Amino acid sequence: MLVKPTVPELLRKTKKNRYSLVIATAKRARQISKGSKPMTKDDDISPISLAADEIGEGKVVIYDENQWKEEQERLEKSKEQEDENDETEEIDENSQENA
Repeated sequence: MLVKPTVPELLRKTKKNRYSLVIATAKRARQISKGSKPMTKDDDISPISLAADEIGEGKVVIYDENQWKEEQERLEKSKEQEDENDETEEIDENSQENA
């Protein structure tokens, strides 16, 4: 049985080490086996193969600890900006109603 994508292919695409790749694949496979919808169109029934395919297709991103913290901070700032924009729109709508 030929397994695609291969570990070396995944390592090249993700630019991570084997440990990170194995942990990420196992976590995603566990999510799939617990009912999470696969993000790939492959018909494979193996959660491990589906997880590897998703990583190979770039649909799952592997972060190291520092990258994860940076991404969380970026998302938090983005959410704060959205909240500020929502407040501004509410103020504008209220001022138009009173006019």
